[in-house]
Amino acid sequence: MNLLALSVSKNITKTKIEDLLNIKLNKGIENGYFGFNEDLHVVLLPFEVLAIITDDKQKIHKTLKTLDIVMDHDDITQDYTIRIDPRLSTAFLITNEEIVLKELSELNFNIIALSIAQSVGLEKYEKKLDAIFTKSRNIIESTYISKVISRAHLMEFAKQLVLTRHDMVGKLLLLDKPNILWDNEEAEHLYNSLTKILELHDRHEIALSKLSQIKEDVMLVMDLINHKRSEFLEWIIIILIAVEIVMGLIEMLA
Repeated sequence: MNLLALSVSKNITKTKIEDLLNIKLNKGIENGYFGFNEDLHVVLLPFEVLAIITDDKQKIHKTLKTLDIVMDHDDITQDYTIRIDPRLSTAFLITNEEIVLKELSELNFNIIALSIAQSVGLEKYEKKLDAIFTKSRNIIESTYISKVISRAHLMEFAKQLVLTRHDMVGKLLLLDKPNILWDNEEAEHLYNSLTKILELHDRHEIALSKLSQIKEDVMLVMDLINHKRSEFLEWIIIILIAVEIVMGLIEMLA
């Protein structure tokens, strides 16, 4: 079987999937939705990632066409091969190329879809952070070459940082295990193994660390702007005092 997880736009909704694919979506893991029929297993996550599992790659392309999703080389996607092998001595086996399950399970499919989808969602934020990091560097360089940076522009940038961090923590849900895993040791082991091979927690920590670094940069620039503003006001006061002295001397000599 084949799994494809891809980042989608906000207009790919639960209702649209149900209407176009004729699949009933039920509440799934971590505020997501899942549904299936004899051809497809579909999972929609709250951070705008759609996962499709089917036995034929052509069915994936057909499903995307039905949903009016056009993929290009800039799209963030990840795919995995899922194989069922009843002879497996353990419940599952995960490599970089495939996931082997001893038996087909709706819960296992949802857990696999969640993990791969989290990896796609995290990659989306990683790319966004790269752009923010570049913008942060440009702001710092502009400050040191005496370019004018408005406080409003800087505050808008800081707001973008806060919202990005909030979305990463609140939507990707990587800081806590899904609630359903607390009562299912085998499912928990599958999820932990997937997050480890996908390096989800390490990547998440690195991303949050970058956000913290950018936050420090913004605070530094804000301090520099405040310092320059103070210097400017001091010079205005000095000039006004000088003008007042000159005017006084003129009056005395008149």
